[in-house]
Parts: sequence; structure tokens; C-alpha cells
Amino acid sequence: MSNEIDEQAGEIGELNDSTLEKDRHFVTALARGLDVLSCFKPSERFLGNQQISQRTNLPKPTVSRLTFTLTKLGFLSYSEALGKYSLGTAILSIGNAFLSSVSVRRLARPFMQELADNVSASVSLGAPDRLDMVYIENCRSIASTFSLNLDVGSRLPIATSSMGRAYLCALPDIQRDRLLDILRKEQGDEWPKIKLGIEQAQKEYEAHGFCLSIGEWKSDVNAVAVPFIPADGSEVLSFNCGGPAFTLRRHTLEDHIGPQLVALVNNIQSVLNRSQS
Repeated sequence: MSNEIDEQAGEIGELNDSTLEKDRHFVTALARGLDVLSCFKPSERFLGNQQISQRTNLPKPTVSRLTFTLTKLGFLSYSEALGKYSLGTAILSIGNAFLSSVSVRRLARPFMQELADNVSASVSLGAPDRLDMVYIENCRSIASTFSLNLDVGSRLPIATSSMGRAYLCALPDIQRDRLLDILRKEQGDEWPKIKLGIEQAQKEYEAHGFCLSIGEWKSDVNAVAVPFIPADGSEVLSFNCGGPAFTLRRHTLEDHIGPQLVALVNNIQSVLNRSQS
């Protein structure tokens, strides 16, 4: 994962290590500790110092000090038998506090579940994290025997997922251009193809209010997404509906599910506005 981070909340900037070191407001030790915690993925419970060192590009002695400190604070837990670390309970309290603070998540769930059951697919809500979108809510169809093996905490790439593209479409021009510049450098030779997909998503959004990803994140997965732009100016979120390509064809997403997802987001926004007035 790139070491580029947001310069400030809501503004995506490209900052390298030398630039950060010159910023007197930036706490390098804190950033490195957070980078260590970010190494853990939903599919991985334990990581050793060597693995963390490789993923963060930090010297192993530095990683050892960071993991020791994070363990003492409860953010990591150490397994003597494995000689490796797992996330600690202090992380859970922070995660739960974040999820509880996202008011749209609680309000949206009944709408999401209804749509998931109606179209026999998964409906999810995601928030941005650097170059990914992270699921903060997920509803699966009760009746469907085919669904994506994704849940809260799962990550999708901003560049190729419908959820990420919807997020890009809703960003102010300055933020979107900065993020696209970062993606261009990250993707290398793949960028021209990815750029075309993003541009097509922008056209779809302008014409229909939703974006598609037809086998572009994973070849056997199709999805449609709609951005959610909070009236209070907080972080842009995205709703998506996706599933196996053999059950969710392009025409189904374009003609049926996409418009329903747009209506879902509009309904949620209306209810949220009434509750806040």
C-alpha cells in the first residue's frame, strides 16, 4: 500500500516522507504506529515483526519497538506460541466508536436489506481509506445461494470497483484530481486502461446517477454503485450492489438495480434530512 496519506481531513494530498518530516505538525512516530496497525487484513490474524517490517518498509528494530508499545497499550496482542502479533481489543473499541458515529449506517440498514432481498444480491455501504473503500455495513439476500464473501471491514480498490468509482465521481474536482494523480503513479502500466474505466464511470454517473464495474475489480464480479454525499459536509460514502457476474448481468444492473440503488440513496437522504431538521 502506498505511504501517501491525507494531508488533512477531507483533502487528499500526495506527501512523501521527506515532505512529512518538514511539517512540524506531523508526528512521525504516531504515523508509523498506525502504519503497523494497517498491516493487518481481515484474512490474516497473526503477523510477525519481519512481515510488518516488509509491509511498512520500516527497519525491524523500529517495528519491534512499535509492536512492543502497541501491545502495552492494548492495540496488539502477542502470541508466545507463535511469536507473532494480532490486533488487540483496544482496536475494537475504536472501530465500534467509528461505526456508531456514522448515523447513516443505522438508518440505511433496513433499506439495504430490502433491496438485497428484492434483487438477490449483496448491498453494502463503504467509506474511503487511502486508495481503498472499506465496508462499514453489508446486507446479503436471505434467499440467494450466491453472494460475495465480503463483510464489514472488507476492502475494495477505489480505481476498479464501482464503489470506489462512485466515490471519485462525488468528490470536488481538486480532491478528485489529486487522488487520480496518486492512482496514476500507483498503477503504472495499468493506468491507461484503469483511467478509461474511471472516465466511463463518470459518464454513467452524469447520465444515470450510478457507476458500474463489469468484471474490472474481479473478472467474475459485477456491481453498481451510487455515492452518498452527506448534507453536513462530512466524508463522502458509497452504496453498492454486487454479485457473481453470471447472476448480475450488465443489463440487469443498468436497467433495474442501478435505478433502485439511486432511489435507495435518495430515500435515505430524505429520511436523514427530516430526522436532522
